[in-house]
Amino acid sequence: MRDKDSISGQKKGSAADWTNTEKEELFRKYIITRNSHVRDELVIMHQNLVRFLAGKFANRGEPLEDLVQVGIIGLINAIDRFDPDRGTKFSTYATPTIVGEIRRHFRDKAWSLKVPRRLQELNLAANKAVEELAQRLGHPPTVQEIAKQVGASEEETLEAIELGNAYDTVSLDSTLPQGGESAPLTLAEFVGDLDPSLQAIETFGDLKQAVDALEPREKAIIYYRFFKDMSQTEVAKRLNISQMHVSRLQQKALKRLKELLSA
Repeated sequence: MRDKDSISGQKKGSAADWTNTEKEELFRKYIITRNSHVRDELVIMHQNLVRFLAGKFANRGEPLEDLVQVGIIGLINAIDRFDPDRGTKFSTYATPTIVGEIRRHFRDKAWSLKVPRRLQELNLAANKAVEELAQRLGHPPTVQEIAKQVGASEEETLEAIELGNAYDTVSLDSTLPQGGESAPLTLAEFVGDLDPSLQAIETFGDLKQAVDALEPREKAIIYYRFFKDMSQTEVAKRLNISQMHVSRLQQKALKRLKELLSA
């Protein structure tokens, strides 16, 4: 048997060029020394495994070489954690780590807005928990139940679920399918603008509060005159006072309203 210190550097190439004993000895040497050159040799030895696994994700919009580089990161992580004494074949041990790193790369690229990795992973866990809990409980789970399932606080869970909307956004310049020969419309043409009536609603709310602050008879005069469109004579008869009195109270009420609304 070769001396352990002489193994590294004598063979280059794929894992097929090494015997199982040589591979185990090289892994043990790395565990003891944590020598970067030994790790590099282990990476070179298993790069064909990475390329094979990356090829399964080809034609998904990402260059193969980029996926290989991402997979190498997973390979290095697997090498750092692998223990040959546990009896597991390295390729079996490393495959989930490599594939997981590639899938994580796709998830990160798919998010349209920059979202922390922790919340991305929590979002995925929460979505999975929703499905499992819905089947088990027979009803849509509450945020509290989801948070308990994923082991996070309710606030974090709710934030992660809401941030799921950032996963896939649509450009406002996207064209919408339509029949006929007219030019296609963009999504921006269907997005509403600020409705001026919303300002009127806010103003009406302020006016209502100001009217409520008036004295009862002043409030009644404003109500009858401007909301019921009654004349001063009709209001005078309704309140059993003179028309002149109605005119004075109306002027007083309008002055008071102006002060309240300008405050």
